[in-house]
Amino acid sequence: MTVFDGFFADPTHLLIALVGGYLCGTIAFGLILTKAFGLGDLRSIGSGNIGATNVLRTGNKKVAALTLLGDLLKATIPILIAWRWGAPAAAVAGFGAFLGHLFPVWLGFRGGKGVATYIGVLLGFAPIGVLVFAAVWLGIAKLSRYSSLAALTATLVVPIAYILLGNPLAAALTALLTIFVYIKHAPNIRRLRAGTEGKIGAKG
Repeated sequence: MTVFDGFFADPTHLLIALVGGYLCGTIAFGLILTKAFGLGDLRSIGSGNIGATNVLRTGNKKVAALTLLGDLLKATIPILIAWRWGAPAAAVAGFGAFLGHLFPVWLGFRGGKGVATYIGVLLGFAPIGVLVFAAVWLGIAKLSRYSSLAALTATLVVPIAYILLGNPLAAALTALLTIFVYIKHAPNIRRLRAGTEGKIGAKG
């Protein structure tokens, strides 16, 4: 038995899961909520990113929290729906949602960095990963005060944890997502190496 068992059992279900997950992932909660609350176009604020971290730069913590929740659940919900067709379909739905967040067709394929949606995938597919992610994130964030470093480290540890827990499909899925997280965080990685990345709680 391999990680890929079941992936070719019903291509139609896998395609529906992928497309459905992707479309859910393209919902830009950051843009929708900031406009709804009269905070302007998020793409012209701070880093221009559509995620919750940039929403927080508007000064509205409520909208940032709602964005975080939306970006998380838009991965969890399609995964839970796709579970009726088995684990492979659920994994494909999660991957689709993640890609939709990173590369939304409605926004010229310029989306967020994927951390909240990554957590949403963990929650829907193998929830123990959320605890692993949270523990690592909190530990690294407390030691370094770099949110980006904490997220990057957590996404690296989660696939390893799934391997140790005997869940190869979750390990393969999250390892793939981690690659994309690192690609999208390339500017943060450069700033971390240069010592210019902003720290948690830093002003300016």
